[in-house]
Amino acid sequence: MTEFTPLEAILGGSLIGLASVLLMAFHGRIAGMTGILAGMLPPVQADWPWRASFLFGAVLGPVVVSTITGTPVPFENPVSIGAVIVGGIIVGLGVNYGSGCTSGHGVCGMARLSLRSIAATATFMAATFVTVFVIRHLIGGI
Repeated sequence: MTEFTPLEAILGGSLIGLASVLLMAFHGRIAGMTGILAGMLPPVQADWPWRASFLFGAVLGPVVVSTITGTPVPFENPVSIGAVIVGGIIVGLGVNYGSGCTSGHGVCGMARLSLRSIAATATFMAATFVTVFVIRHLIGGI
């Protein structure tokens, strides 16, 4: 069962939007996580410091919230490591062919009313809906 937490969703979404706007305003860059991460892989881009800071903040944020509130961030992975690896490869290929990820297209591209990003996000979401339906209802997985 998935729990919906509207306050946390609003706060988290607002912070993602704010980070995206600030990155565009101060660095002229799209806040696409895979593009940011790709710039940290060899050959490392010259603008690696802001990329490292952005990624570090994305990882450190939940740790800070957990520390301040005293509430651990719940995390569980109900699938095997093999499934995670296969899923990561499939997502990586999709990001490559789609010229971006859900954060780049879904947050930044759609905010700019980019038709390409709107189409990419619709495709991402449709694939997600189909995948969840097949795994949960046809295969009988998690």
